[in-house]
Amino acid sequence: MERTFVAYIGIDWSDRKHDICLYDPESAQREYSVIGAQPQEIANWVATLQQRYGNSPIAICLEQKRGPLIYALCQYDNLVLFPINPRTVSNYRRAFQPSRAKSDPVDAQILIELLLKHPDKIPPWQAASCELRALRQWSESRRMLVGEKVRLTNRITAALKNFYPQVLEWFEDKDTQVFCDFITQYPDLHSAQAVSAEELTLFFQSHRVIRRSAIERRIHQIQTAGIPLTEDPGMVEPMQWLVQTLVIQLKALLHRLDELNQTIEQLFQSLPDAAFFDALPGAGPHLAPRLLIAFGDDRSRFGSAQAFMSYIGIAPVKEESGKKRWTHWRWSCPKFLRQSFVEWADQSRRHSSWANAFYQQHRRSGKSHPKAIRALAYKWGRILWRCWQDRVPYDEDRYLAALQRKKSPLAAMLVQSPVEMTTTADKCGNSMV
Repeated sequence: MERTFVAYIGIDWSDRKHDICLYDPESAQREYSVIGAQPQEIANWVATLQQRYGNSPIAICLEQKRGPLIYALCQYDNLVLFPINPRTVSNYRRAFQPSRAKSDPVDAQILIELLLKHPDKIPPWQAASCELRALRQWSESRRMLVGEKVRLTNRITAALKNFYPQVLEWFEDKDTQVFCDFITQYPDLHSAQAVSAEELTLFFQSHRVIRRSAIERRIHQIQTAGIPLTEDPGMVEPMQWLVQTLVIQLKALLHRLDELNQTIEQLFQSLPDAAFFDALPGAGPHLAPRLLIAFGDDRSRFGSAQAFMSYIGIAPVKEESGKKRWTHWRWSCPKFLRQSFVEWADQSRRHSSWANAFYQQHRRSGKSHPKAIRALAYKWGRILWRCWQDRVPYDEDRYLAALQRKKSPLAAMLVQSPVEMTTTADKCGNSMV
């Protein structure tokens, strides 16, 4: 290895304890121990290492790239962390133990063996900048909360269908403050129809509904809604209570999401590469930060476009055995980063003419919508990696000119108008990936 370590340590971690195997190169002996997972116990263990080896570098192998243990250890400069995929450890163990016998101390020892025998295949963990790590945490939290918002709106919709289905026709978007406030102020059909048109107009205007046609349409729908679905107290009262409870949660979540969006935007704009990703077609305020996270701030991290696409999971895996060859989806990858890139590729075809033509080309060849989007993501990966490496912003006109020079089949498809191509693409498939 390029660096000389005074000790090699393998840690098989768990929520309550960590099994440790320490290999000392001078004595060629292995020492086994167990420590608790509490922060103080981890700090005490590191202190004993410092007393024994000083500030000399120590290699630590563990089956974790993110999590409590690696967050606790990365603050010590003399500890060099080597994350190893858990599947690698499992396959290595099974290769020499066909019985599948497993124990935590043995796994800790296997981690050391892998690092000593295959140092060229296990790179040390390098933390990204503090700002980039914070941006990833904020963005992942936002994605989780958006899923929670969808769950709440689906539950509210399901409950309203049982006694108040008319209100679902009056509002296209259920994840808005105006919808939540309307349900709170007018919890049933009778209360909504009892107020005057002037009061309803003031309500919508106070919630920034400025289009008069939209206000008049809703008022007309309310006044002509007919009769309630049911007036059975045994159904209406429990459902009203449930809806009001869920609406309280949804309103609080929408408020926090607005704050989170502002935090992400401010942090994203403070990073040097923000303008590069902000200008990508279809990126927008939510996907641009996630694309920056996928690439990172270290341009020496990925030696090629293929390395980048393999890391985030958009490059397929090819296998062959004898006369058989097959290709499948990459299973081991950062799922959040892959989802970000694929979602952006889907959005890009609405803002990039060649991307839309590429998507249509694959759809006409018989590929499904998800496969066509994944192929588009793969093509985008090669383009963006080159632009990112050269620090050159992506230029749509420049790429279209290159397609014309190379007489690409996509160039012939670009004679259609962007509106016509977008309409055709939407007919082909517009599902979430």
